[in-house]
Amino acid sequence: MSFKDNGKYLSGGRFSLTPLFVLFLFPVTLLAQREKKELTLNECVVYAREYSASALMARQTFLSAYWRYRSYQAEFLPSLRFEGTLPSFNRRLARYQLPDGNYKYIQENASTLSGALLLSQRIGWTGTRLFLRTSAERHDLFGERTSTDYMTTPVQVGLEHSFFGVNTLKWKRKVEPKRYEEAKRTYLQTLEQVTQEATNLFFNLLFAQQRLIAARLNRANADTLYRIAKGRYNIGTIAENDLLQMELDLLNETNSESEEEVNLQHAQFQLLTYLGLKSSYDLRPIPPAPYTGDTLSYPQMLELARQNNPTPLRLQIQNIEADQGVAEARSEQGFQLNLSASYGLTQQAANLPDAYRTPLDQQGVALNVAIPILDWGQGAGRLKIARSNRELTVVRSQKALYEFEQQVFLQVMRYNRLNDVLRVASKADTIAQNRFNITKQRFLIGKIGVLDLDKAQSDRDDARMSYWQAIRSSWIAYYQLRELTLFDPQSKQPLPLDFQTLLR
Repeated sequence: MSFKDNGKYLSGGRFSLTPLFVLFLFPVTLLAQREKKELTLNECVVYAREYSASALMARQTFLSAYWRYRSYQAEFLPSLRFEGTLPSFNRRLARYQLPDGNYKYIQENASTLSGALLLSQRIGWTGTRLFLRTSAERHDLFGERTSTDYMTTPVQVGLEHSFFGVNTLKWKRKVEPKRYEEAKRTYLQTLEQVTQEATNLFFNLLFAQQRLIAARLNRANADTLYRIAKGRYNIGTIAENDLLQMELDLLNETNSESEEEVNLQHAQFQLLTYLGLKSSYDLRPIPPAPYTGDTLSYPQMLELARQNNPTPLRLQIQNIEADQGVAEARSEQGFQLNLSASYGLTQQAANLPDAYRTPLDQQGVALNVAIPILDWGQGAGRLKIARSNRELTVVRSQKALYEFEQQVFLQVMRYNRLNDVLRVASKADTIAQNRFNITKQRFLIGKIGVLDLDKAQSDRDDARMSYWQAIRSSWIAYYQLRELTLFDPQSKQPLPLDFQTLLR
């Protein structure tokens, strides 16, 4: 019997299916206008890792960390910089002191042009800054007494050093390589998280598809059983209560079919949006085989997680930064001694060539001292705070590392149980299907009632969805273990990624 005939048949009773038919037909019409595209789980993962917004954000986060690391490396290389004033012009009253101690105001009308090249280099182990400088300056007077003169410094070398200050380059040398390595591991980990999210959305669509298939099958069965029940009611072999229950089941299954159509479209749009695909696609997920793997050793997986996961490295960085905070607080509290020294050649003349002839030497030395005498305990307080923060960081790191090891243990346990879970779910699905078929046949010959049939059907649907849930759980457990260890238990190799290609 067609759906149209079925609607006409039911409308003759106490319920009309015309609104339900329109609601059911609307999503079907939308799906018919979209381009059908089959999608495997592997294709879904590839799309997500390449085009999803989460993957693109992870890529940009890694690139930001890469350029930060490149900037850190550049701090150990010589830098060349131009400095200049092009020009500086002043027209004003200027005060000058005369030999007798009085002041005189004169009209100043002058401009100055200057330029300098500065080559500097920092020494990482000591924090000392060395520099080499060359400069030239032109000074012009305007008005009644016009004149021009030049002053040059052909070469000047010098250094700046802090004896008791914190050497930031020393601490950066400890932290920045670890931070860059953490960024690489975090990027790999994020891709595994993207893979898990895509896998969940893929199976959500697959579940919606399977539920729709089950809903259509249940509606067809309900329609058949209702027609049979009505015939048996007419000959008096079943009660009116059972007939009404069968009619109610048919109406419920019809509504369920319409709802599953909407749920299917919702799951499709969610997956399309996440993968960055066109919304005009009508995705048809291809059911994947369950993931099965060999039993893994927890000590081996824990060692891989310690080596590859960014969490232990992040904890190391936090401890180093806490030690740096203590060193900075101690430096600010205590005696400070800074040295700056320079030696160079200089000359002045009325023209630029003469300003470079027979230069005179110049020297400069400065020793700056800072000794805290009375700060009302501010320095000591900052040092105690820094030490307390370091102890707190150490305790938190130990707790986080312990929780991390527990997480690895539980994940390995879940992974090793996959085969047993899949075997039980598959057997339960087969048993539930066979039980429903037997129950349906017994109902048709009048051996059992409607409630027993409904229970068998519900158990069959639940067992089928539990089986698909077990398949999803097997793939999620596989990707979660990859996320923790950055190691593929299937290929027995570390997760591959060409970072040089990523940086292009």
